Amino acid sequence: MLKISELYKQYGAFKVLDGLEMNVNNGDVYGFLGKNGCGKTTTMNIVANIIHKDSGKIEFEKEQPVIGYLPETPMLYGYMNAYEYLKYIAACCKYKGDINERISQVLDLTGMTESGKRQIKGYSRGMNQRVGIAAAIFNHPDLLILDEPTSALDPQGRAEVMNIITRLAETGSTIILCTHILTDVERVANRIGIMKNGRMAIEGNIADIKSDFQSRTRSFLIEAFCGPQKAMPVINEAVGGKFTFDGKTGVFEIPVSAEVDEGAFAAGLLKSLTDNGVIPSRFELKTKTLEEIYLETIN
Repeated sequence: MLKISELYKQYGAFKVLDGLEMNVNNGDVYGFLGKNGCGKTTTMNIVANIIHKDSGKIEFEKEQPVIGYLPETPMLYGYMNAYEYLKYIAACCKYKGDINERISQVLDLTGMTESGKRQIKGYSRGMNQRVGIAAAIFNHPDLLILDEPTSALDPQGRAEVMNIITRLAETGSTIILCTHILTDVERVANRIGIMKNGRMAIEGNIADIKSDFQSRTRSFLIEAFCGPQKAMPVINEAVGGKFTFDGKTGVFEIPVSAEVDEGAFAAGLLKSLTDNGVIPSRFELKTKTLEEIYLETIN
């Protein structure tokens, strides 16, 4: 769908994009991540042809793709209602289909049908975001770019916007989702890209990236029915004291070196525990969260 190669953008002496490489496939929900100022919004503005690149290639699957773009703070006309605003959007993009039918479709998708006749100036922040999404998807975009669509929303507003994104993903839409809320990315995205200093630090399928990071630092989490004090000497004997212990939760973390087979290690440890009367209430391989991967990458 979208391939970015050697993309550069500089403002004065500040190099915002420093040879960015990025690939978005058809049907991806692509989580676009990175610190503030790393170049994410600049990248999206260049892709949407809002600003010009200094150099580099931006290639689309289609020669003239339709791009829908929701900025972090959509600027809507408060004196209009949602129906009037979307008629304005239809005129701007020279929509060739049945305008009234399309307005009904996008308002239904974004849950704004009942509020569509109210003036926009009376809308909540979440309602503004939903109208912004309705406008961004109005002309059936090949690529939908969402810049912080849930920022400053309360939990209910966030949930509503994420449900819309989920519904769009189910229809096969290709979406770039730029957000700092990593739980939202884990919920809807299949691929991610993490930017650092104007370059792509890591990119790929979330499952593959988690598996890669998991193989670098493996550990088992153990909690025992008998409590941590009784379990500690048995675990200490079994693993030679090589563990960390969370005094608040009573959970032991047992590291596994890269050269050790984790299945054999787990079987031996579990046997040692049960032979000595320590029955685990929890025994699992610790998995890396996207937040841990993100922090490890940008730091």
